[in-house]
Amino acid sequence: MLDNPRSPRVRAVAKLAKKGARSETGLFLLEGPQAVGEALTYSPELIVELYATPTALERYGDIAQKAAAASLDVDFVTEQVLDTMADTVTPQGFVAVCRQFPTAVKEIFAARPRLIAVLEEVRDPGNAGTIIRAADAAGADAVILTGRSVDLYNPKVVRSTTGSLFHLPVAVDATLADVLDRAREAGLQVLAADIKGDDLLDVRTAGLLSAPTAWLFGNEARGLDDDDLRQADRAVSLPIYGQAESLNLATAASVCLYESAFAHRS
Repeated sequence: MLDNPRSPRVRAVAKLAKKGARSETGLFLLEGPQAVGEALTYSPELIVELYATPTALERYGDIAQKAAAASLDVDFVTEQVLDTMADTVTPQGFVAVCRQFPTAVKEIFAARPRLIAVLEEVRDPGNAGTIIRAADAAGADAVILTGRSVDLYNPKVVRSTTGSLFHLPVAVDATLADVLDRAREAGLQVLAADIKGDDLLDVRTAGLLSAPTAWLFGNEARGLDDDDLRQADRAVSLPIYGQAESLNLATAASVCLYESAFAHRS
């Protein structure tokens, strides 16, 4: 039982909440039974260390079974130690240390995707993680975060994906120009979500959403720069029928991705 919150081992895990430590080690934090369970199911080889309270491991017997199947040792810790390790206030009994595993942009397009999400200067971790989760749910082939977006392995991003991080390829640190060039070479149209764009209903009626598409989403506060918009084939907006001032970025992205998913399957 690891019971000293001030031990070097515990402090090393806790440091992964900081970007500097993640960059230096190539590792990141995974918290909670949902995320840990998905990692054990889809990519157990990425898990370097797995910590749990005895109570949590007893409650989630499937995690214990998956860890054993992957020949992973589970280190028992006290609640106090787990709270020190975790970034969240309620880690729910599990913390894992994993290797970072971004996908190369060229590999994404080599697979001839039909639907991807491109995030340009998306800074809010919750939005980035939720868009990855929405892309996974909509059956998208990949997500790409440009170098101006939030760190993919920020603990809040990882938590917001609720395990979808392990379900589809995600690339990081790309330049927008390179991504869009590769998208067009792979036969994808580029649709930019922007308040100044054409009504999504008109775009859908015109049948444009059935084509392979790279959806481009910009900053939460400012949207996409004019230069970025000019790189897209078309700007598309979501109509506001009620009195809401606007839609949250992740909500708007979910609608756009699902509209394409519906069109591809109709």
